[in-house]
Amino acid sequence: MKKIILSFAALAISFGAMSQARVGVKAGWNLSTLSVDNNGTVDKDRSLSGYHVGLIADLPLVPKVLSFQPGVFYTTKGSKLVSGDKDNSTTVPYRKYTTRPQYIEVPLNFIGKIPVGTNTKLFAGVGPYFAFGVAGKNKVSTTLAGVTTSTESKIKWDDDTPFNEGDPNQGLNKYKRFDWGGNVQVGAEFKNVLVSAQYGYGFGKINSGGEDSRNDKNKNRVFSVSLGYLF
Repeated sequence: MKKIILSFAALAISFGAMSQARVGVKAGWNLSTLSVDNNGTVDKDRSLSGYHVGLIADLPLVPKVLSFQPGVFYTTKGSKLVSGDKDNSTTVPYRKYTTRPQYIEVPLNFIGKIPVGTNTKLFAGVGPYFAFGVAGKNKVSTTLAGVTTSTESKIKWDDDTPFNEGDPNQGLNKYKRFDWGGNVQVGAEFKNVLVSAQYGYGFGKINSGGEDSRNDKNKNRVFSVSLGYLF
């Protein structure tokens, strides 16, 4: 009987916490890049500005202390690569290559909160993310002897998903459609307003084809700053 009472008490607490669930909107700025070697390091000079916008939910697991915070976002990632000297391109061309893949991303963050005032909390969180490539462009700009030419093309995606094997549509000129990784997040909650900073660390190589454990570079890395509102 004691176990039954405790079970009903736990269930009541869970429903009570869920009754405090909130949904909201969140958007902000991305600074993205790609890892440049197999150790996962990045080159800051290759960073690319972008954005993210989407919806989140805040589901209390322990009221006022711990929440599960899933979301769905439209987000840009990518990087740039520059070679040559723009001010001295008479004989050696100056080139700028930009890749900007765009994803639908689902983060699944667990957020710990510390009250620091009547309506103010500091928080930190961690969790995985899963993303699906939907759009994007590659752009190459070349300057030689003062003349600049540019070419632009849509990113090609393979049919990679977590549910298939032996993708026949893979190729070295394509990106993997499925991306996954982990997030670390810190921020503050002012009643209904959220201000946060997050770092996303991709675990999957973005290039399609040529699977080789000796070549694990070119994974997504994204630092973001966000402003959100919970209703």
